[in-house]
Amino acid sequence: MCLAIPARIHQTADAETRLAVADVMGVRRKINVDLLRHESIAVGDWVLVHVGFAMSKISAEQAEEQIRTLQALGEDDSARGEAEGYAFGGVV
Repeated sequence: MCLAIPARIHQTADAETRLAVADVMGVRRKINVDLLRHESIAVGDWVLVHVGFAMSKISAEQAEEQIRTLQALGEDDSARGEAEGYAFGGVV
């Protein structure tokens, strides 16, 4: 089970719902970015996601390293499956 999965912002958050669209291990999902409301989040930014919530903003290098680590541990399919399991406001 993954604690946090790197996700790349595909569409910025709606001001009312605080939901953004992100690519999480090849799966597009709406994620809640309210915990990062004091940071600027733009298309192309990377965040760490846990159960559908963006927990922190990370660099592209950190995201790539995290993805490589998941692959090396054989956890990339598990992370992808976890991402498929949540979708705020319906499937994207």
